[in-house]
Amino acid sequence: MEYFKSEVMEMCHREGLYQIDLLNGSKERITEREYWAAKKGQLALDKENADREAAGQTTKPTKFETDKAKLRRTIRQALSQATSFDEFSSLLLREGVTVKESRGRLSYLTPDRTKPITARKLGDDFDKAAVLALLTQNTRRAAEQTTAIPEYPHTQKERLREEKAAKTTPADNTLQRMVDREAKRAEGKGVGYDRWAAKHNLKQMAATVTAYQQYGFSSPEELDEACSASYTAMQESLAELKQVEKTLNGKKELQRQVLAYSKTRPVRDGLKQQKNAKAKAAYRQKHESDFIIADAAARYFKENGISKLPGYKALQAEIESLIQEKNSGYNDYRAKREEYRRLQTVKGNIDQILHRERKPVKRQEQER
Repeated sequence: MEYFKSEVMEMCHREGLYQIDLLNGSKERITEREYWAAKKGQLALDKENADREAAGQTTKPTKFETDKAKLRRTIRQALSQATSFDEFSSLLLREGVTVKESRGRLSYLTPDRTKPITARKLGDDFDKAAVLALLTQNTRRAAEQTTAIPEYPHTQKERLREEKAAKTTPADNTLQRMVDREAKRAEGKGVGYDRWAAKHNLKQMAATVTAYQQYGFSSPEELDEACSASYTAMQESLAELKQVEKTLNGKKELQRQVLAYSKTRPVRDGLKQQKNAKAKAAYRQKHESDFIIADAAARYFKENGISKLPGYKALQAEIESLIQEKNSGYNDYRAKREEYRRLQTVKGNIDQILHRERKPVKRQEQER
């Protein structure tokens, strides 16, 4: 297959035909239709600018862009500023572009379209893997820029000493679950593993007692109550986050329906201008696809009790506000989830130290 691809590319090159790279992925996947549309658009723009220049008028931009080219430029601008996928989605929404994910693939919906454009049709730079990789790179670059700059330049020896200390210094979250050595020996673990487990358990005992004292517990029962309260707080935070996500999805769907309905306004106005029923029926049949979209949007508005359509800017501002609320809600949920897990680790280790019978641990319904 690779041989045939290279032969086709060689034939196209020899005949001077437009071609795409069949052997490697294309960063910007430009189809033949888009290529000729750009060519014709550029010729028309050059002709119009020449006429304007001859008439002494201001010329338009000298480079013609197709709709896909404009979309690529908008996505790249958002990617150059965003450090997370939610921020990336918010920046695109400000430009009227909605990004969706389905089955691990991204698609982009512009205000003038009812059907989204898949990342596969735009190029490899716009698929999910490339977008997430670039966002991770932006996050890492932002973190590097915020690190403190040393007041005086270090020598090579001091720099190596600091790097070694950073590698050997344990992380803040060193609290881990203790190992059940008897169960591991019953599974057939060797002497080497048992020695490691003994050292590991001693370290975790010390870390557990320190955490137990930092929390200020006076009895294991207080620890059990704290675990239950932490689990309840985590579930309440998760319920609030789900409600915000549900509201956000509803607003996005409303925005999509409003855009689709507003796009069919010229066709709906044309129907009112028809004089008799026969002309209206013929006009409606001619523009059947537009009326299907308009009727679907009207049903959506009626089912949701929407009598007055919201303005685009107000709806856009509301969506951005909900995205910020969702981000802060997720951060709150993640902090409470980590606190619950830490308390569960302390509880499990304390039970093992005191040889208490462990109670069944509540499972999180949905880990995010």
